[in-house]
Amino acid sequence: MERHFVQSSALNSIGYDRDARILELEFRENGGVWQYFGFPLSTYKKFISAESLGNFFVTRIKGKYPELKVRFGHH
Repeated sequence: MERHFVQSSALNSIGYDRDARILELEFRENGGVWQYFGFPLSTYKKFISAESLGNFFVTRIKGKYPELKVRFGHH
């Protein structure tokens, strides 16, 4: 999945597969990559236009969708 770099203190890059409805996030802190499943396009659009990506993630994404760590980052 292709990810795009974003301006965020929490996230390095964001990818989205609209057919599979999978959101992919690369975190800045440790470089880990996570996928979130069943993620609606409408929510993705709100996410990428949010004032704070980190805050949107914590309040609207984390713990609300099935998730899978697909790459372990560095420490």
